[in-house]
Amino acid sequence: MRKDNCIFCKIANGEIPSRTLYEDEEFRVILDLGPATKGHALILPKDHYADLFELPEEKAGEVMCLAKRMVMKMKEKLGCEGFNLVQNNGDLAGQTVFHFHMHLIPRYRADGQTIGWKPQEVSEEELEEVKNQIVD
Repeated sequence: MRKDNCIFCKIANGEIPSRTLYEDEEFRVILDLGPATKGHALILPKDHYADLFELPEEKAGEVMCLAKRMVMKMKEKLGCEGFNLVQNNGDLAGQTVFHFHMHLIPRYRADGQTIGWKPQEVSEEELEEVKNQIVD
């Protein structure tokens, strides 16, 4: 299940060269061409899924297992002190390539990067209302 006009499908399936860190029948892990930090990599499924909403649950689990294996190896080899795993879904969330992918971003002291958000103030009542919306 590949999409002809998807650049990540082409990279994941070897039609476009990449600096591959890992490959198996289901996934390719490549270095990002516009890295946030040294070693910034992407996990790409070889099949096309636009985002997390299309990704089957079994594949989502496989992505997390692969992410863990990769960050353990990268931490050992690169000497980074932490990792951000980033996965965006939709324009508003910052997704720019609509082929599911997960960023593996090694973190180093004084690397100049920030990944975060501004916490909002919320009342107990608002939290309860949101919980009830989701749980009902």
